[in-house]
Amino acid sequence: MTTNVLPDLIPDAKIKLPRQAERTLASGLTVIAIRRPAVPLVELRLRVPFGRAPLSRATLLSQALFTGTGSMSSVDIAAELQAVGGGLSAGLDPDWLLVSGNTLAGGLERTLEILAGVLVDPEYPADEVATERDRLVDNIQVALRQPAHMARAALLKRIYGRHPYAVQTPEPDQVRAVRPAQLRALHADRVRPEGAVLVLVGDINPDLAIDAADKALGSWTGPGKDGKLASVPALEPGPLRLVDRPGAVQSSLRMALPAVPRTDPDYAALQLANLVFGGYFSSRWVENIREDKGYTYGPHTSIEHFVAGSTLVVAAEVATEVTGPSLLETFYELGRIATLPPGEEELEQARRYALGTLRLGMSTQAGLAGLASVYASFGLRLDYLPEHSAALSAVTRDEVTAAAARYLAPASAVTVLLGDADVVAGPLSALTAVERSD
Repeated sequence: MTTNVLPDLIPDAKIKLPRQAERTLASGLTVIAIRRPAVPLVELRLRVPFGRAPLSRATLLSQALFTGTGSMSSVDIAAELQAVGGGLSAGLDPDWLLVSGNTLAGGLERTLEILAGVLVDPEYPADEVATERDRLVDNIQVALRQPAHMARAALLKRIYGRHPYAVQTPEPDQVRAVRPAQLRALHADRVRPEGAVLVLVGDINPDLAIDAADKALGSWTGPGKDGKLASVPALEPGPLRLVDRPGAVQSSLRMALPAVPRTDPDYAALQLANLVFGGYFSSRWVENIREDKGYTYGPHTSIEHFVAGSTLVVAAEVATEVTGPSLLETFYELGRIATLPPGEEELEQARRYALGTLRLGMSTQAGLAGLASVYASFGLRLDYLPEHSAALSAVTRDEVTAAAARYLAPASAVTVLLGDADVVAGPLSALTAVERSD
């Protein structure tokens, strides 16, 4: 019988950063331009500080941002962008208004001009806003019935309490009440260049691309609004919060554990500890409750970073009848990683995965633009990539063990479970204190 032997892993080579330039314009907008000439495209990412903006208005504004300007309708905007091989869209997270898209390299100047029109001269026509408002209400109503969304919402409230991060989806009635005049007022008040970051990545000369951005966006002016949020509260462990979903055939298990920002000295060790526990397919938790016991299909963990704080989130959808055993095995694996050092081979596998993922994330224009934009929103630049790669390569087994003990101990966890309370409350109560929430 032939035995297949995996080849040795290639030593991690030094990350070579692409040519780039950065300039803060007179308006306060920071422009970062990065040359990546793989294909004749340019990826665009714009982040505008939007913390503390009214949630319902901010969410609808993000959906209606491209509905028209004083001189162009939404159809005109789409046609003009299409003519240069481009497209733009907007979104929102708890800290930022986000604009993303791409264009053919030769169409960058025109794309920036169209973006400037949207930023400087928004119209928010009543009929277009009504359409976007109805679409957003429909999407929210669908989301509110999805178990994953319901569990996420319950976890956010449990983690953040009265902090603004606790609610990240507006109620349908709140959105229905928003009018175009309110969007225009919010835009004038909050869509400002001061503190905003524009990232351009692609087949460009970085200095000339910044010149083009300066020329096109020169009319976008005005001081920024203070949207800085207070630091998130420390996690307060307590009883498992059981949210009743009568008749559910699955339970949605969510946990939150302490985490640290990317700049913290513990971050590389925590990232590896998380990978060993549950952060990728070959992790302990996945092997346990998916491969070995078949309790779930896609358990996963991740470290979530917001400007005001970071949290490690654990998530799994499990069959109702194995809800108790699934929680037991989750507690077991958290306890194991928090008290026992990972094996040398196990740690090296997680290390290689982390290093490979880091490289994969910057392998395309879109990936590099996303990384540069996200890093910039936390005050970082691309030089963080080789620094973090070196930290991942250097972190020791003892440091990973210490990080796991500090951040992944089951006693530190905040736990929420969405499921059929009448069926699962008993098994859960045998493992931990439970408080019911309808």
